[in-house]
Amino acid sequence: DAVACTYVEEGDAAKDADLPPDESAYGGDVAVTISTSAGEIPATLDGAGAPCTVNSFTSLASQGYYDDTPCHRLTTNPAFGVLQCGDPSGTGGGGPGYSYDDELPTSAPFTDSVYPAGTLAMANAGPDTNGSQFFIVYVDTQLPPDYAVFGTVDDAGIQVVSDLAADGVEGGGEDGPPV
Repeated sequence: DAVACTYVEEGDAAKDADLPPDESAYGGDVAVTISTSAGEIPATLDGAGAPCTVNSFTSLASQGYYDDTPCHRLTTNPAFGVLQCGDPSGTGGGGPGYSYDDELPTSAPFTDSVYPAGTLAMANAGPDTNGSQFFIVYVDTQLPPDYAVFGTVDDAGIQVVSDLAADGVEGGGEDGPPV
């Protein structure tokens, strides 16, 4: 069954994109592969748990929005490990020119502020500011339950991100663009 989704045009798009359909296209699991220069990252999107987020993500992907887009942020702290992608400008400030409401997790471990390795979630700038940026958690990470969890990355995908993290971030440190 389709779920009604509302996408609100706002701001400038980092890359041209049409609004997603106003009804979710998927009500169950959706197998996808995120192709990166570091390797393939197999993932399963949760169309039942986050239908509007999955609808937006798959719409942007089908439009080529994510093509040749850098992953602009990597954290390498042993207790906080995420790779953030989805901004064609590579600055961390770009999006698709629209936002939509949060589909926040309602169960543990997320409500206990733990995002386990393999979590695929939307980055945001505050409540109801979801756009195109997403992050992959590659080590169990403490975060408030303020991010729409819309899928999981399998063990092979976690390994791709872990290998990338082993190379570090530009300029050293624990947070920045991946080497």
